[in-house]
Amino acid sequence: MLSVLLSARQCMYLTLGRSTCQLHQYIHVCQTCPGHSMHATQALLGAGADLLGKTHLDELAYSLNGENTHYGTPVNPACPDRIPGGSSSGSAVATADGTVDIGLGSDTGGSVRVPASYCGLLGIRPTHGRVSLENACALATSYDTCGWFARNAQVLRKVGEVLLEPSSKQDAPLTRWLTAADAFDHSDSETSQAIYQLVQGHHQELTGLLGEPQEVTVASLEGMGSLSDWWQVFRITQGAEIWQELGEWITANKPQFGPGTKERFEMASKLTPEEIQTAQEKRKQISAHLQTLLGVDGVLMLPTAPGPAPILNTPPAELDLFRSRLLSLTCIAGLGGLPQVSLPVVKVEGCPVGLSLMGPRGSDEKLLQLTEKLMALISQ
Repeated sequence: MLSVLLSARQCMYLTLGRSTCQLHQYIHVCQTCPGHSMHATQALLGAGADLLGKTHLDELAYSLNGENTHYGTPVNPACPDRIPGGSSSGSAVATADGTVDIGLGSDTGGSVRVPASYCGLLGIRPTHGRVSLENACALATSYDTCGWFARNAQVLRKVGEVLLEPSSKQDAPLTRWLTAADAFDHSDSETSQAIYQLVQGHHQELTGLLGEPQEVTVASLEGMGSLSDWWQVFRITQGAEIWQELGEWITANKPQFGPGTKERFEMASKLTPEEIQTAQEKRKQISAHLQTLLGVDGVLMLPTAPGPAPILNTPPAELDLFRSRLLSLTCIAGLGGLPQVSLPVVKVEGCPVGLSLMGPRGSDEKLLQLTEKLMALISQ
């Protein structure tokens, strides 16, 4: 049983009111949402959680910043002069400032992992399909997942006991420690150094849990390019699904999107069938490659984000450059349908940056158990 306070972002339909997806002037109510709360919300309530309310998010969940032109930006409790991350910004902030113990959020391209990193939280994107999305509003269905935030690793794990569908559980222990060299190359030098120093300081304990680390290049598949190229595969396949889901409504209603979100929807609307087919074929190869890399026992260590959260009101062009590096990291789990947990274990410039653990499909429970052990070890 969970005796905790819960928040859920607005795209996760709640019977306490219509879910708006935070779009000014044109209220988008998902046609697929009946008059019932999302399955995950109901499951947590059934396990003893109390729902405090709905929370803020980016426009139609198509951003990683947490800045909403029409509704404002939730204050990042860890670094108030920086963005909170999105799109699950409100759930992250409500958890980080102690208002709730659990925050629910969707993670399609990083919408739980990124705010977790920026706000100094634990956050999980589960294996695709392991948490029911019944009654949730879709963005890109083959990438959409229901994730959650917590400040406490035991709480994070206990939520998994409630939400994770058991039939696809992977029972093999995670005993092969892989470090993603090319992922660290996409992070700031200060971030890589902070994580390296942390790992070195706990090397003996970590090897006792995971064995000696093996450095790998994740994007080593011939003809598939670097992680930056993988992000383009993600951008196209995700964009195609988003436009299929929302394009008809956007074309009919012509909503006034804020900067960044507007350009992304325009991009999605212009994707050609040839671009989409090519990207989908590459995605299949990348997914198979990741399955081989991780096997059943691998755990991949990488930075959640390139660095701490960008400062509020960073110029759009600068934010776009950071976003490209960020999505080169977060796209890995999406392309493979893999579970990933972000741990708040280091700080750069006085602000948190997450260290991520990624496992094989279905290894969510093992990742959550490992997270609990690592957090206890690091806090000593």
